[in-house]
Amino acid sequence: MNSIRQVPSRVKTKRTETSLGAEREHFDKQQLSSISKAINSNEAPVKEKHARRIILGTHREKGAFTFWSYALGLPLSSNSILSWKFCHVVHKVLRDGHHNSLQDCMRHHSNIVETGQLWGNLHDRYGQLVALYAKLLCTKMEFHVKHSEIRANLEVTDEVLERVAGTDINNVFQLTVEVFDYLDTELRLAETVIRQLNTSIAISTLTSGQCRLSPLIQVIQDCSHLYHFTVKLLFKLHACLPADTLQGHRDRFHDQFHSLKTFFNKARDMMYFKRLIQIPKLPESPPNFLHAASLAKHARPVVVIPDEDEPEQVDDDDDDPEPLINVSDVTVPSMAVPQQFDIFDQTFGPANGGFDDRDIQIENLKRDLELLRTDLERVKGEAQRYITQLKSQINSLDAELEEQRVQKQRALVENEQLRMELEATRRRNAEHESVQATFGEAETRAQATEQRYNKLKEKHTELVSSHAELLRKSADTVKMLSATQQTQEEVERTKQQLAFEVDRIKQDADMKLEEQKFEMEKLKREFEEKKAEVECVKGTLQSNEKVGEQQTRSMSALQAEKERLMHSVSEKEAALSALRHAAQLQQSSLQQERERSTRELGELQGRLQEKSSREEQLQQKLLEEQFSLLQGTVSEAESIIQDAVAKLDDPLHIRCTSSPDYLVSRADATLGSIDKVKRGHSDYLTNMGDVGGLLRALTQFSHLAADTIINGSATAHMAPTDHADRLTENCRGCATQSLQFLKDLKSKASLQRADPASIRIVVQKILRLGEELRPKGVDVRQDELGDLVDKEMAATSAAIEEAVRRIDEMMNQARKDTSGVKLEVNERILYSCTDLMKAIHLLVLTSTDLQKEIVEGGRGAATIKEFYARNSRWTEGLISASKAVGWGATQMVESADKVVLHTGKYEELIVCSHEIAASTAQLVASSKVKADRNSTKLTALQQASRRVNEMAANVVASTKTGQENLEDKDTMDFSGMSLIKLKMEEMESQVKVLELENQLGNERLRLGELRKKHYDIAGVPAAGLSEGNGLAPSSASEPSSPKPSKPSIMRKPALAQKPNLPPKNMFR
Repeated sequence: MNSIRQVPSRVKTKRTETSLGAEREHFDKQQLSSISKAINSNEAPVKEKHARRIILGTHREKGAFTFWSYALGLPLSSNSILSWKFCHVVHKVLRDGHHNSLQDCMRHHSNIVETGQLWGNLHDRYGQLVALYAKLLCTKMEFHVKHSEIRANLEVTDEVLERVAGTDINNVFQLTVEVFDYLDTELRLAETVIRQLNTSIAISTLTSGQCRLSPLIQVIQDCSHLYHFTVKLLFKLHACLPADTLQGHRDRFHDQFHSLKTFFNKARDMMYFKRLIQIPKLPESPPNFLHAASLAKHARPVVVIPDEDEPEQVDDDDDDPEPLINVSDVTVPSMAVPQQFDIFDQTFGPANGGFDDRDIQIENLKRDLELLRTDLERVKGEAQRYITQLKSQINSLDAELEEQRVQKQRALVENEQLRMELEATRRRNAEHESVQATFGEAETRAQATEQRYNKLKEKHTELVSSHAELLRKSADTVKMLSATQQTQEEVERTKQQLAFEVDRIKQDADMKLEEQKFEMEKLKREFEEKKAEVECVKGTLQSNEKVGEQQTRSMSALQAEKERLMHSVSEKEAALSALRHAAQLQQSSLQQERERSTRELGELQGRLQEKSSREEQLQQKLLEEQFSLLQGTVSEAESIIQDAVAKLDDPLHIRCTSSPDYLVSRADATLGSIDKVKRGHSDYLTNMGDVGGLLRALTQFSHLAADTIINGSATAHMAPTDHADRLTENCRGCATQSLQFLKDLKSKASLQRADPASIRIVVQKILRLGEELRPKGVDVRQDELGDLVDKEMAATSAAIEEAVRRIDEMMNQARKDTSGVKLEVNERILYSCTDLMKAIHLLVLTSTDLQKEIVEGGRGAATIKEFYARNSRWTEGLISASKAVGWGATQMVESADKVVLHTGKYEELIVCSHEIAASTAQLVASSKVKADRNSTKLTALQQASRRVNEMAANVVASTKTGQENLEDKDTMDFSGMSLIKLKMEEMESQVKVLELENQLGNERLRLGELRKKHYDIAGVPAAGLSEGNGLAPSSASEPSSPKPSKPSIMRKPALAQKPNLPPKNMFR
């Protein structure tokens, strides 16, 4: 009894599982059917009912798992229209599907990205749209995953938007940028679709145009909400941030507003959208975010989708058959009734002998199952029948192939007939032409025949390939049919494909049948013609029977003639066969010779290419080895110079000392090695296969530069503090510039621009410091002053000539490196400096002539050396003035070089001009104190001095003019400032004026102290100027210099010092 009572619960559980399985199977079949019908390769829009079933499926299973399980099997990479419809359905699922669909789609984010990248790289019209649509879907998913409170259909209230934005202005700013990017992707897709289509009504009503336009309905819905979000967020940003900060946001919004308005207007005019969607109208002008009151005028655009449903089209190919049993309707009572009957049975026992309506339902279900099995067997039979039909079609194709082979044999027979015609042609032309001409014509005909044979052979090859292709299609079809036995839906899809193939094959068969019919009719017409000819011949024969007896007598004679002719024909044929055999032998030999020549030519070309490639490899290897040798030499030179630099800071090196003379000799040698390095570098750039000259020059340069650095440091240990610091600094600069030059030589990228000019400048500075440190004044006797004056004047002239040469080099370099206003300014400054150097050179020559006149007029019977020794104070002043002029010219060149290279200041050039003017005035005064007032050479010297002052003034004027041209002066526009702002700016300007005036006063005091100290070191008070030189007191009142810090006559200055040296920090 207990077992009888437990039976209904077991039956209930089994029945529930059966109903749920059937329901799930029906759901899967329905989803697969909808997906396959919605996403296909037909250029037509996605039907709304299929998309609606897919969306309802996501709500039923609370996700898009089933959709993606079938969608991943779609051949998206093979058809762009299929990919376009796939993106459209995914967009619909994201907008209207279950909210869990977003997470399921996000799991397949990479698949969508790969699809977009694949079609974006292909030149296909739909491919471009698929790439943009894939980017839009990725942006949409990333945005809604990051901001989960905003649903994928963007239908949220303003309160939700405020809560998502939050109170942090940075979050609001970031959210605004993301919404801008979101709207940009939407608009870019819409603009591309409309650009590809003609906006006329005829295009928008075709299926091809609607296939592209249908996804724009979802784009319009998204854009209306995103436009509203953008307006709200921008008003919130303008309430918290200044307007200038948000200028970029406003410009971007204006561009998007005009693009969106244009898109809405174009879509509103299309016939396709008029019955599907009501597109809102945007205002004529964008909102003014600078006025908060404009927010009240903003109206949220609303997109309206009409409630009209698509009429359900009933056709066998599109709609799924209804299930035979509505399992859901049967299952509910079958699950409820057993519970009632169990309670009844527990009380009264089972009614009707233990049978109830459920057993009847079970029997009905079994019968339905048998019906389904019968249908399945029927489908299998149909599939087998289709397979049989395909096999028969394959057999027919084999028959056609055999027919083509027969045609090939016929073509070969025709080829043989053509050959026979060729032989007949040879026989006709043998009487008039030579054997060679006959052979040439025969060869031409043979080539033409060979071409026809090749064409027939190619056609045969194409037929064989088409037969193989049909066999492969048949195999694929068999595989597809075997796969369709798994599910009924796949069988139906295969049936459609097979039907299409059958139709195509039927069409081909019909076309072939028509051709055969045409051939039959043609043959019939020919047969009728032949038949008429036969009748005509019969009539002729009947008419000729009468004269047959007469011709019989002549037949014997004709027969004899025929035998004679046949004998001659046989002889001709034998001769012709011999000629043909000889021609064939000659043709084969020519063909073999041609093939052998072609093969030898190919071998020779291959050897030539191998040899050229080997030579290129060897040349490249040689260049690499040469460059590796250069790198090794440069590395060794760097280690030598780095070792020399390391000794500058070595405590053990402090005890080492060196003489200035040795330092000067090392610096001179280093300058010579720099010239060799420059020549070797230019030779290597001209011919990179020969690096020997550059390697030798670098080796010598590295040792000499290291020797100069070490001896410069050793000389600095015994020099005065100022000279020691400058000498040490220049030694370090020499090492730095040398290492930089060597670094440029190590790299191929910087090899071209490597230039040792900067090393030359630093070494020249070391050379001048070494010459200044020579103890000249201490060891010079008074009888050597005359020689020293001549040497100093010659050195000054040489320094000026060197300065002119360097200015010319700087002029050429400036013309290469600069242009425009900078080039004009540099040329004006360098021209003025050149004119000044020429004026100084003329002054030195005139001073030398005046000096010789003074010596000749004042020495009497004494020699020139005795005259200079007797007037030693005047001689020393002349020497000091000459040195000052040469030093001033050198400083002028260095300052001009810095100004042209934009590493110096224009003020340095102006100060150097003043110093040169003062030094030349000192030289004029030194020459004037002993000259005759009426001397013409004194007048020429004064004119030259005035010329120098004019040229110095020109240098100052051109420098100031160039500085004004290159300096950017901001226009003082205070129109936008308020009264308070102007007052604040005025106070700040007054503070800066006071600070600058204070700095100016301090610098003037410092300048006065420097001049006073310089005067104390360089000379004596004015009261002692007239002592011991034989000068009248009135001579001191002569104008000697425009600067009081440089008296015309000095008391025994140390000749090792550069006269009137400025302080160390004056020109840095």
